[in-house]
Amino acid sequence: MRYLREIAIVTLSALFAVSLAPAVMAQPRPLDDPIPETIQKGDLVAGVEEFVRFPRTIESNSESASTNPAYARLQYLVPIPDGSGRLVVNDLRGVLYIVDESGRPPTEFMDMRTMDIGFDDSMFPNESGLVSVTFHPQFAEEGSPGYGKFYAAYSAGSATGVADYLDDDAESHESVILEFTATDPTANEFSGTSREVFRIGQFAPNHNIGTLAFNPNAVPGSPDFGMLYVCLGDGGAAHDPRDFGQSLEIPQAAIIRIDPLGGEGGRGYGIPSDNPFVGQSGVAPEIWAFGLRHPQHFSWDTDGTMFIGDIGQNQVEEINLGRAGANYGWRLREGTFSSGYAVGRGPGPVYPRQESDADLVDPVAQYDHDEGAAVGGGYVYRGSAIPALQGKFVFAEFPRGRLLAIDADNLDPDGLNEITEIRLRFDGQERDLVDVAGFPNTYGPGNRVDLRVGVDSEGELYLVTKGNGWVYKLVAP
Repeated sequence: MRYLREIAIVTLSALFAVSLAPAVMAQPRPLDDPIPETIQKGDLVAGVEEFVRFPRTIESNSESASTNPAYARLQYLVPIPDGSGRLVVNDLRGVLYIVDESGRPPTEFMDMRTMDIGFDDSMFPNESGLVSVTFHPQFAEEGSPGYGKFYAAYSAGSATGVADYLDDDAESHESVILEFTATDPTANEFSGTSREVFRIGQFAPNHNIGTLAFNPNAVPGSPDFGMLYVCLGDGGAAHDPRDFGQSLEIPQAAIIRIDPLGGEGGRGYGIPSDNPFVGQSGVAPEIWAFGLRHPQHFSWDTDGTMFIGDIGQNQVEEINLGRAGANYGWRLREGTFSSGYAVGRGPGPVYPRQESDADLVDPVAQYDHDEGAAVGGGYVYRGSAIPALQGKFVFAEFPRGRLLAIDADNLDPDGLNEITEIRLRFDGQERDLVDVAGFPNTYGPGNRVDLRVGVDSEGELYLVTKGNGWVYKLVAP
């Protein structure tokens, strides 16, 4: 089966190469500076205050721990949908904490390192471990199918289970989704059961599973209620060596959508009947959208608009709008530009957009690597503490810790929207986050922040960092 898959992927790549032959003959010139405009600090200002500090952790693998200076590898902060004001924060090293919106000290809710689930966080500096957690919308509704259920995405050793996809290609590890059922959903320490929902092999240690989330706008009885969205990268290494980005056979480089309470054909999950590729031969029916290099995070605005942050390769970072069936272009495109593969040149620089890729979906915002590196996800601000941020999609350039925004309330869905950097004030003094929460960068010189944006049940935003164990809250300046 593995060889048949590779033949199919190579065939698809060949078809694209044929269609792009005129562009190759035209010999386009690479772009030295794809986006010459710079991101400016404008009038958007937010105060930042310490919220909660989490315990120091280390990798379970001592060798990787010696190269990882992060105090705690905090990744996301999300609310529990039960009206309690409780929040969960996951540490990639395997610990899940509960805090509340008052900022009381954290409680250890669950430690995956102590469970017999094959947990593996040893692949630092890449994104392994306890990657994401989300709660079923019926988590607090006693008697409902989703009562007490929540889901965790994590990295497991290759020999710890049988994968739904790429079982024979898990050279590095496997990405797994577990369903947990809490005996008492109101408790701050987990007790209950678990079962495996989904597993996929990973041939490289990066670009694996990311955010899990349910659409918070979906209401009971609607087709989207209780459907679990999952982002999966292109499998790793660099430049999408298996060309998963333009393959629909394997659910990589994609956002998938599954019914975690379903189960059919020997799977631990169901396939929603309204998924865009259901019933097509040779296509993974889980795929909801594809052509994404490393969509590590996504979220929804209150009007149902989905925002996806897609981490670029060499040149451009993207913010995309989620659309069922969309092809965002990787590895033929990076941002609104053609990649070297699209013009027959191979990896490296980007080129002016080719007419032959006009059907690919453009981002609504982008920046190049003069401004920063990997884009983190974010949320549209719908809180009340900072009126100036109302209606802004607030997201992170996470290595350097820049907090950025686009205007979601006045968004052009078919064009590129201006990005503004938010000024951050600590005790009234404007400072860069890297000077407050930076730690030695294992990827290169200088310090990094590893910033992610969190949200509570009131729509207020938080800055989640790894260098010093602190989560910060955005407040009025």
